[in-house]
Amino acid sequence: MTSPKVIWFTGLSGAGKSTLAEYLSQALMKQNYKVSLLDGDQLRQKDNNLGFSDEDRTKHIERVIELAKAQHDQNYFVIVALISPFEATRKLAKETIGGESFIEIYVNTPLEVCEERDTKGLYKKARSGLIKDMTGIDSNYEVPDHPDITIDTSKQIIEECVLKILKFIN
Repeated sequence: MTSPKVIWFTGLSGAGKSTLAEYLSQALMKQNYKVSLLDGDQLRQKDNNLGFSDEDRTKHIERVIELAKAQHDQNYFVIVALISPFEATRKLAKETIGGESFIEIYVNTPLEVCEERDTKGLYKKARSGLIKDMTGIDSNYEVPDHPDITIDTSKQIIEECVLKILKFIN
């Protein structure tokens, strides 16, 4: 068995991060690993005192990093599904967790596909000016410099993507 890792999914809203994280979580639990899933949408519902400005996003991500580190230190595989649009915060996550225990996965699904999948209507609202600070529209997303894995969920089915991740882990 491999040692637990923090697996950090980054990408635009609608890219497939949460779906990948859920499938990967189930696959790891079937292998008898302790798994914690930290999903950005769910965490935001509990931690709703922050908005979506760059500063608030950074604070939110820093909180998630600390939570992921604490759970990883308890021997959990920690799966994080978070837009995490800034290279600096992803770098901080890797440094905090430890490079040998951190796997960055860039879910590089095209913006057009993300917009088609947008069940919450966020992109439509952002394009019409109803919401601000939408990553990929009026808020920047910094593409990872050197992700461990890059996945485009518009080109592979989820099960194939999860197999690719599991092969990398083992």
